[in-house]
Amino acid sequence: MTADWREALVDRVRSLIAQADPEIREEIKWVKPTNPGGVPTFSLDGLICTVETYKDKVKITLAKGASLPDPAGLYNASLDAGTRRAIDIRESDELREEALVELIREAVALNRS
Repeated sequence: MTADWREALVDRVRSLIAQADPEIREEIKWVKPTNPGGVPTFSLDGLICTVETYKDKVKITLAKGASLPDPAGLYNASLDAGTRRAIDIRESDELREEALVELIREAVALNRS
């Protein structure tokens, strides 16, 4: 990850995930030559989400997103996936912080159910 808008956005997303539930733990997984920084993963009683950077976006993938209500309409990627759902955020997009925090809280509740 380079020091650009994506890095700042990932840092903000990390902060919002911690705000949703301070017990959520971050691990870096899937380190490989093509992705030496690995993928930040966030878990509490099971996987909640991953946060990946791409050239043109940051992708937040909720592991059980298809089972979570999304009244704010955050999901805009992986809409046909059986279990997961994703949110692609591009540089010009607004991060809808309150809605994301609520979605993460719902994911924690689902993991605990």
